Amino acid sequence: MNTPDPLPDTMVLYGEHFDSRMMLGTSRYPSPEILLACVKATRPAFLTVSLRRQMPHALSTEPQGNSFWALLKDAKTPLLPNTAGCHSVSEVVATAQMAREVFETDWIKLEIIGDDYTLQPDTLQLPQAAKSLIDLGFKVLPYCTEDLVLCQKLLDVGCQAVMPWAAPIGTGKGPINPYAMQSLRDRLKVPMIVDAGLGVPSHACQVMEWGFDAVLLNTAVALAQNPLDMAKAFAHAVNAGRLAFKSGAMQPQDKAQASTPLMGTPFWHQS
Repeated sequence: MNTPDPLPDTMVLYGEHFDSRMMLGTSRYPSPEILLACVKATRPAFLTVSLRRQMPHALSTEPQGNSFWALLKDAKTPLLPNTAGCHSVSEVVATAQMAREVFETDWIKLEIIGDDYTLQPDTLQLPQAAKSLIDLGFKVLPYCTEDLVLCQKLLDVGCQAVMPWAAPIGTGKGPINPYAMQSLRDRLKVPMIVDAGLGVPSHACQVMEWGFDAVLLNTAVALAQNPLDMAKAFAHAVNAGRLAFKSGAMQPQDKAQASTPLMGTPFWHQS
């Protein structure tokens, strides 16, 4: 099985180094076997898991859940629990503390939802929730919008990385506000992981070309007609975008410029 070559530069989050710049969610796949195949083919930095759906201490009465927990262990990939479904700071803290005990990790993807229809993050409560978790010793990766001021506030309370969306979760629309995303990337010099809204590999390549550090994917892979091939395509796109960013793209020009100089070429005059 061909897999993308690892990049020579690593991503650093909270002082830890990761070879991969791609993360995968674990829901909505056609089968656990297909999920595991996607993980093995792409070697993601993290697998996100939801405490409310995937609690291992409830698995003795749920054979399907037990199989899923065994799969996560077999994947041999760091887990990133999330606080999906939480609407208040107190819910976030309680869920994160349970996740730390269950999954045995201090990493947490912070989600606090402000709108159930779009699943847009609650931008007013997000900094407070992040601070509460950081004070408890968590390594917080906050899911947020591409709002510059919000992201700065998250950094001010101690977050060392942010996870802005490209578009609402599950829409697959790709970056719907390129100006804001590029401004965010230009202004804040911290790791940024694009989380939510990517639909096709070219979307991932584009945000990586802008200088974002990684992408988190779930629906775009899980709901593809061939999830395994789509996961591979995204992995190649992420690597291509990163390499393009490091290479330094040419500046767009207003006028056409010949790639071959005219000096020294024959000129035939026809009378």
